[in-house]
Amino acid sequence: MNYSIVFSAVAMALALSACDRPTVVTPAAVVTVPGPAGATGATGSQGSPGSTGYTGDTGATGSTGATGSMGSKGEPGKSGDGTTVIVAPPAAPASTN
Repeated sequence: MNYSIVFSAVAMALALSACDRPTVVTPAAVVTVPGPAGATGATGSQGSPGSTGYTGDTGATGSTGATGSMGSKGEPGKSGDGTTVIVAPPAAPASTN
């Protein structure tokens, strides 16, 4: 019985070491290369013009401003004392043409 356990352990070790593990193969990356540019496409048709906008409403009238403050009134004129002299410039000579 001692030999049968040892013989079984050796046989199992040989059997497991003989297994071939599969190698993981990663596929090569696919690289796409763009081809030459194609021909230019035809010009599109012109769009229709837009509609005219609406006229706005008239604004409201502003409110009336406040009345200004009353300033002080000037002094009344004084009567002359009779010594005032008025000097008039001399008359221009008459032309002799």
